[in-house]
Amino acid sequence: MQSLKGIFSFLASCIRYINTYFKTFVFLFIVLLILMPSNKSNLNPANLTRLDLKGAIIDSSVLVENIYKAKNDNNIKGVLLVIDSPGGTFGPSMEIALAIEELSKVKKVVAYTNGTMASGSYLGGVSANKILANPASFIGSIGVIMQGADISELANKIGIKEQSIQAGTFKSAGTITRPWKDEEKAYLQDLINQSYELFTDFVANKRKLNKENKQIWADARVFLASRAKELGLIDDLTSYEMAKKQLQDLANVVNPIWQEESKFEKFLNKISEQGVSLFSDFIFKTLINSNREVVF
Repeated sequence: MQSLKGIFSFLASCIRYINTYFKTFVFLFIVLLILMPSNKSNLNPANLTRLDLKGAIIDSSVLVENIYKAKNDNNIKGVLLVIDSPGGTFGPSMEIALAIEELSKVKKVVAYTNGTMASGSYLGGVSANKILANPASFIGSIGVIMQGADISELANKIGIKEQSIQAGTFKSAGTITRPWKDEEKAYLQDLINQSYELFTDFVANKRKLNKENKQIWADARVFLASRAKELGLIDDLTSYEMAKKQLQDLANVVNPIWQEESKFEKFLNKISEQGVSLFSDFIFKTLINSNREVVF
C-alpha cells in the first residue's frame, strides 16, 4: 500500500511540475517570437560557418540538411567542419561524404578534428579542400566490420528455439540465433569486401593516395595526427583558431563574419539544457522522498 502511495505521489508531482513550467516556457517562447528581430535587417550577413560532426554516426539527416543549407546560401563562402567522431554506420557516413563532396565544389571547406576522425567520420570529411588536425588527434581506422553474436547455446539453456519463415537463401544471414553457415560467411565477407573497396577507392581518389599501398594507410589502424600527415591522410597539424584562419584565407574572405545561432536558437538550447537538468534533479529527489526502496 505504501508503495502504491509513493507511485501516485510521484506521478502527481510530475504532472504539477509539467503544468507549472510548461506554461512558463510557452509564454517565454511567444514573447521571444514577438521581440525577435527579423534576419532581413541584418546588414552584415555571415560569410563563414561552422558545422559539427560529433559522436557516433547513426543518422546523418540533420548534418546533411545543414550542409546543403550552407551550399545554397550565397553569402557563405567557406565552411569549417569540426569533427570528433569514432565513425558509425556506412550508409549515413557516405551520405555525409557525398554532401561534403558537393559542397566543396562550390565553397571552400576545411575539415578540422580536435579529437577523433576515424572510420565513418574520416570518410565523411575526406572530401574537404583541406584536412587539419589537433596534434593529439587520432586519424584513420579505414576499414569495415560486421559483427554478430551467437546466442544459440544460451537460448537452448533457457528453452528458446528459433523458428522463422523466409524467402531467399540468405535472408537470415547474420542472425544471432544460430552459428552462421559457411556459405553465409562467404556471402557476408564478400559484402564487407565490396564495402571496403568502395571506402578505400573514395579515400584514395580524394587524397590522391596510391591504392597499391592501401595496406599501409587503410588496414584499419588509427594513427596519431603527425603519422597521418606523413601518410597523406591529412594536410597539417594546427589549432582550432588557426584552422579558422586557414579557412578564411582559402575562401578569400577579408572581413570574416562567422554565422552564429540566432538568439531564438540559443534561447531554446538553453531552456532545453536547463530543463533536462532541473527535471532530472526533480525526478531524483521525488523518487528518493516518495519511495525509499528505489535504488539507482
